[in-house]
Formats: sequence, C-alpha cells, structure tokens
Amino acid sequence: MFKGSNVALITPFKNNELDVEAYIKLIHFQISNGTNGLVPAGTTGESPTLSHDEHQKVIDLCVKESDGKTIVIAGTGSNSTKEAISLTTHAEKAGADAALIVTPYYNKPTQEGLYQHYKAINDKCGIPIIIYNIPGRSVVDMTVDTMARLFELKNIVGVKDATGDLNRVNQQKDKMGTDFVQLTGNDDNALEFNNRGGIGSISVTANIAPKLCSDFQKASKTENDESKLEAIRLDKILQPVHNSMFVESNPSPVKYAAKLLGLCDDNVRLPLIKVTDPTKDIVKKALVSANLL
Repeated sequence: MFKGSNVALITPFKNNELDVEAYIKLIHFQISNGTNGLVPAGTTGESPTLSHDEHQKVIDLCVKESDGKTIVIAGTGSNSTKEAISLTTHAEKAGADAALIVTPYYNKPTQEGLYQHYKAINDKCGIPIIIYNIPGRSVVDMTVDTMARLFELKNIVGVKDATGDLNRVNQQKDKMGTDFVQLTGNDDNALEFNNRGGIGSISVTANIAPKLCSDFQKASKTENDESKLEAIRLDKILQPVHNSMFVESNPSPVKYAAKLLGLCDDNVRLPLIKVTDPTKDIVKKALVSANLL
C-alpha cells in the first residue's frame, strides 16, 4: 500500500492565509500524474507554522479531494506527545490512510523516550504509523533497535528515512524484514535506496515533477534490465532538480519552482523566506534541464 512516489505536499499561501483553490489544484495535479500517495501537513507543508485549525483543514481537504483515488499519509508529528495524539486521531477520523510522525524535535528525547512517544500515539489510534527519522532537522536519531521495538506494536509499519545513510536500509531490512516499509526522504538517493530494499519515497521534487518521479519509482522496482536502465536514465534527469530543491531551506525552492510552473504562489511563512536571485537561477536551469519548463 505504501510504496512508489509519495509527495510531501507543499501548503500554498495567499496573503499569509491558506490558498484553498491552489491547494486543491495541487492535489489533482498529483493524482493526474500518477502519484501513489499524498502527504499533507508534513514539514515540507510547513506544519510548524500552521495553526491547529489549518493543520486539520489541509488533511481534511486532501482526504476529500483525493476521494480514494490515491492514499493519504497525513503528517501528524509534534514534539508534544499529547499534540501528536490529537493530530493523529483527527487524521484517522478524517479518513487518512496512515500517519507520518516525525521524531520529536528540540526536546532531544532518549531512545526510551522515543519509544514511549510512539507507543503512546500507537495506543490511542487505529491507523498505520510511519516513523519519520530526520536527524538533520530534529537533532535526534532513532536507532535501528528502537525502530525494531516499535515495529512490534500494532500500528507501526515503516519509516521515512531521511538520515542519508544508505547502510540503514540494509540494517533495517536485516532487523525487521521485508514487511517493514522503507521510504526514502532523500530524493537524491532514491535509486540506490530502492536497490537496497526500499520501496519508494516521500518526495519534495514530486511536487513539481510528479510524472517523472512516479515513472522513476515504477522503473526502479520493476525486475527487468530494460526497466533498470530506464530508472538510471530518469534518475540522471532528476538529479539536478533534486539538488536545486535544497540550495536553500525546504520548501522555499520548491515553492518557487511551483510558481514558475503556475501551480501556486511562492509565499512561505516566517521564519522561512523566499529564495534569493542566485537560487532562482539554479532552480530555473534545473527545471529547463528536465524539460519541466
């Protein structure tokens, strides 16, 4: 169920308010281009600066507009366990297929603290939970052993791995087996990630290149030589785009790219700011190189 190209949806703003019309447009753009799953209200969706009402609304809209055509993995993480439980139970009631829950940022919990955080959420909800392990932003790294303990719980099904360490794919596969869902959170390593046992990605680039990302994911997991060569070809096309998305803090570059493609405005909420002119040039060149612009 949780495989292939899943998009970490940006949240469009107009006059610093949620742009509902543009958001709905983004959702249908993804569905029509073969995206396997939608991930609303994640960190790429600027969840730290969404109000609780906005957070719930983007999840509600995503479930409603997708209308069963694709899965919805709602971002419901928080560094407050109580808040994460509240957001996750709301997502479940709204009809989301799963929850993506980031390791608690800033608090710096121990491994036991991480376990108890996820266990508390697990015990209060009934939908699948994907752990989001991103030490570069949350300052805490969940170990493979902690993840294995959590996988024994009823709702924990896998990980969005943004450690950048490809050895983790092998370690997690050896420890938890092939039933443990492994999705990369790093677009640039998706080819090797899948080669090692991953089954997809939760992608920033898919916001502006959904068909390329979807085609790449399908090719990378099809077991024949022709498909493998196609995956390598598509990966080469996508690499400049992947790299341009992280020249400045995500999601500012991808929102600028979305503006160039006429999908939504490039407004972000403070403390994020719009990209600088040198970054604009890099993003434009990357889109042109991939025939997106």
